[in-house]
Amino acid sequence: MSPFIWPLTKIVFNCQSPSISKPIVGFFTFETIRFGSFRCFSFLSRYHLAFVRTGAFAKNDKATKFLKTIQISAFSLPFVARLLRHAKCQQQQSVPVLKTNRQNAIPTVSGNGTPTAPTLAELWEIIRPYLGWLLLSLIASAVVAYMNIRIPVLLGQLVNQIVAHLRDVRPLSAALDFRALRPLALRLLVAQLGQAFATFICITALFWMGERMSADLRTQLFSHLLRFPMHFFDTHRSGELGDCLNNDVQEFKSSFKLCAVQGLRTLAQTVGCAVSLWSVSPQMTLLTLGVVHSVILVGALFGSLLRRLSFQSQSQSALAAGMSGEALQNIRTVKVFAMEEAETELYRKEVRTACSLGERLGVGIGLFQALSNFFLNGIVLGVLYGGGQLVAEQQLSAGDLMSFMATAQIIQRSVSQFSLIFGNGIKAWTSCARILQFLRIDPNCHNHLSSNEQIPRHSLIGDIHLHNICFSYPTRPEKAVLNGIDLHFAGGQTTAICGPSGAGKSTIAALVERLYEPQNGKVTLDGRDIRSLDPLWLRQKAIGVISQEPILFSTSIRENIRYGRPNATEEEIRSAAELANAAEFIENFANGYDTLVGERGATLSGGQKQRIAIARALIKDPPILILDEATSALDAESERAVQLALGRVMRDRTVIIIAHRLSTIRNADQIYVLKNGQMVEKGTHDQLVRNRRGVYHSLVSEQRQKSPGEDEPPKTKAGSIEKIRRIFNF
Repeated sequence: MSPFIWPLTKIVFNCQSPSISKPIVGFFTFETIRFGSFRCFSFLSRYHLAFVRTGAFAKNDKATKFLKTIQISAFSLPFVARLLRHAKCQQQQSVPVLKTNRQNAIPTVSGNGTPTAPTLAELWEIIRPYLGWLLLSLIASAVVAYMNIRIPVLLGQLVNQIVAHLRDVRPLSAALDFRALRPLALRLLVAQLGQAFATFICITALFWMGERMSADLRTQLFSHLLRFPMHFFDTHRSGELGDCLNNDVQEFKSSFKLCAVQGLRTLAQTVGCAVSLWSVSPQMTLLTLGVVHSVILVGALFGSLLRRLSFQSQSQSALAAGMSGEALQNIRTVKVFAMEEAETELYRKEVRTACSLGERLGVGIGLFQALSNFFLNGIVLGVLYGGGQLVAEQQLSAGDLMSFMATAQIIQRSVSQFSLIFGNGIKAWTSCARILQFLRIDPNCHNHLSSNEQIPRHSLIGDIHLHNICFSYPTRPEKAVLNGIDLHFAGGQTTAICGPSGAGKSTIAALVERLYEPQNGKVTLDGRDIRSLDPLWLRQKAIGVISQEPILFSTSIRENIRYGRPNATEEEIRSAAELANAAEFIENFANGYDTLVGERGATLSGGQKQRIAIARALIKDPPILILDEATSALDAESERAVQLALGRVMRDRTVIIIAHRLSTIRNADQIYVLKNGQMVEKGTHDQLVRNRRGVYHSLVSEQRQKSPGEDEPPKTKAGSIEKIRRIFNF
């Protein structure tokens, strides 16, 4: 047995080193000897004693030997339990952390890789809205189970009646009178029709319940994910979340449907058939139930280990899905750097890891089903052997034997279904646990002062103040991005922020939008802590943002502009486009505002996307406007068009400009210069440029060297003519 157990334990229990595998095999051998000597016949002794007391097998040595053989097969389970427990303990000490090979990737599974088990209250909250459909399917399933039990009984009675009638007929040529069989045959037909109708009701109700539950659960999870703060998405891959939203919900729906109805029907059939068998032959019923008890024990032993493997397998699949989604979202970058093969290799490694975990899960489930089938095959063999003896001794009729045989086969099929239900139950448990690990998180757990307070538009000044702000991103808590910074953005004025890359400019914009919470200090709007304001009102009504890389949705230009205010009218959409200097190029398209922009605006130029983004921000007429390097990635012509549009919309608003090209902030009312997360200079452009030792002057000089004349006013035609006259002396 050792040559078989050695590779099996390494595959199923992930014991990759001999230091772990050898103790398991040694433990297996020791437990085999010990339990074989002392405890092998203890498990079913009460069944053997019952057989002896009834005297059914008192005169039949072969039947007694057969019973002992069944006992030995069932009694091998205790040391298997010890083996599994020992292997699980060893595995818990060496569970690998699943990580991707991509640098700085976010691990999906860490620690022991086991989620918190779903509670009955949580399952009840998921199932409660569909309780009516579930009860209907369960009732129909119970009817199917009853009919499955009743049909073999009627079949046995029909056989007994035929045999009795044949015995009573003296002439061999006499025809069988089928009229006497009609009532029983009619009852059998009604039972079969009832079974078919109940099956239809069960499956239909189950599908309706499953589809509605899946749709509602997806919607609930999606809505829940959207309300999470930004730092949650910094630490979770979008592909992983999408995998949970789609695959886990689908897996839970499918597995739950199977387990709920099939489980109840199988249980009802097993209990009902057991009662029916007992009425026919108590001796053989005890033998049959002994084997069923063994299968249930095997399932209990394998359950914990297989749930663990299932969770790791699904988590690794989600990690692979996240990697593929990231590569497809950034397909232009992948192609520009010719990284198709490298990305394929990274994805192949993650998929192979998921495949390996799935294979180990398959081996575990296969081992359980193999052991189950081994014990279940003993039911048929036992019924044939023991029932034949009872018929020979005239203790059992032929009809009763046929009825017992058909009912025993139903038990065999039912218990074999338990193994399939067991595997699907593990998948349902794992999927539900992965879904609930997100639903259990309160999206507002970090918003300690959140309320529904709003500032009326007529009294909103737009005065923003950052008080002693300290901040670091959740993915890099050791790196302080802002360190005790104080900034003031006066209402109705234009304030610019500049500085070298990584100084914290965009972070300030994110804090004003309240996408993140500072570790220290506070941000106030008109003297009120923004944490006390309604975040939805703040982003929908008070602040408009135009970023460096505007993201457009794969829909029409009209819907992308309307995204800023979903209830905007057609006139308001066209007015916003006109104000953003976008109406001309939009109307030049064949479909005008109905033109599809493609994924992430792929069919538009950079300047066109930026002007549509400006229109989207302006359609809600925000009193505060944040321009996060809105023109730094554009060519000169596109930048000129965008700057013209921005010049129209910046009047009478509080404007915060995150600047890369310093030529765009010459006319700002106030300029803050950041370096290493601190404010090192402030003033107007003219004031700052006079300080030749300052950071701002260095930045201006550096940009002049890279792009001569960028920060200088354009030369006139008259000035050029005067220069030519001086050169040629006329």
